[in-house]
Amino acid sequence: MDVEIERIGEGEKELVLIRCRAVTDEVREIADFVKSRQGRLMGVLEGMQYEVPLPDVHYIESVDGRTFLYTKDQVFETPYRIYELENRLAGKQFLRISKSMLLNLMKVGSIRPAFNGRFVAVLRSGEEVIVSRSYVKGLKAALRGE
Repeated sequence: MDVEIERIGEGEKELVLIRCRAVTDEVREIADFVKSRQGRLMGVLEGMQYEVPLPDVHYIESVDGRTFLYTKDQVFETPYRIYELENRLAGKQFLRISKSMLLNLMKVGSIRPAFNGRFVAVLRSGEEVIVSRSYVKGLKAALRGE
């Protein structure tokens, strides 16, 4: 597969075009990666506001009415509710895996069954998060690219 990069003028719209004979898993993975690189979320850490790039977010969790963005090394609080983030991040490799958690699928290293129909998602960082049984079907579909 060849890769070409073309510089465009300031007023022109940026576009990533993938030309392929068939839409394979590799092509889907490349497209998903490009989509996941777009966007930022506002987070607060020690009283300072930051724009956290979506690719840096491993998962998002709501605890006691507060919502947090978890990155490799830091935890940011965000003013958004989990359902607001779920809607905002639809189509960006984030998937609800429990009532209180969204997971960045690009950060998942492996998945294994747990007890009571639940699964454990092991992130590339080594951290583990539980996938509630009512969300396992959606996770499997997302991993198959459906």
